[in-house]
Amino acid sequence: MKPDIVYEDNYMIAVVKPYGTPSQSDHSNREDMVSIVKNYLFDRGDTDEEPYIAVINRLDRPVAGILLLAKTEEAAAKLSDLVQDRKIEKCYQAVVCGEIPEDEGTFTDWLLADKKDNIAKVVPEGTKGAKKAVLSYEVLDVIETDEGLFTYLLIRLETGRHHQIRCQMAAHGYPIWGDVKYGTGTADRRKAAGNAGSANAGKSGRNGARRKTAAPEIGLYSTRMTFIHPYTGEEVFLHREPEGRAFDLLDAEDPDW
Repeated sequence: MKPDIVYEDNYMIAVVKPYGTPSQSDHSNREDMVSIVKNYLFDRGDTDEEPYIAVINRLDRPVAGILLLAKTEEAAAKLSDLVQDRKIEKCYQAVVCGEIPEDEGTFTDWLLADKKDNIAKVVPEGTKGAKKAVLSYEVLDVIETDEGLFTYLLIRLETGRHHQIRCQMAAHGYPIWGDVKYGTGTADRRKAAGNAGSANAGKSGRNGARRKTAAPEIGLYSTRMTFIHPYTGEEVFLHREPEGRAFDLLDAEDPDW
């Protein structure tokens, strides 16, 4: 598999991670983006040894979009410092269940990662192990569909916590389209999320054999990253428009943002 390259130089490479593909090796045993990029660089003849690749902004398996990777240990350290210092602006586009009444806003919560169940939970401030999570959003459109009412958002991450966008949006009553892990809210919203996540499950092919369940896909896409290059000092702007079943719900042209 040849990666869809958004940007590349001697220090880093940004690619589009497809829905359902892990950012790095995990228990799913699916081919992951680190392996895909390593194989691509090796086959291209960049090196006779296994290339060094480190994930800078890990994306959850059912999320797609721009994934930034470092090509050297030094670059990984410098880019990680930018993330730690919140000097990389990360924007996502999302389709969430329900209508958000405000045109824009900010969610500030305290999240506690539950490693056993691989989820994050909103907990009271001061809870042991909890970390502050902040995101801002801008409503781009509200869509009425046969599946229900959805809001199309541009989301800016101020912090980078485990499952942050998915957890926070669901906790505030607006779960991401198709996200059955965090699909909370009204019964209609749960139904919409469940239908979206299992739309292709259990269908049969022409030979009558039962097809495998489709790769997990939710309405969340890493669409934009902006930062100052740690070596050249120039601004790096990475951008891709979202694609996927959730964004196919949008009949109107993408808003000018």
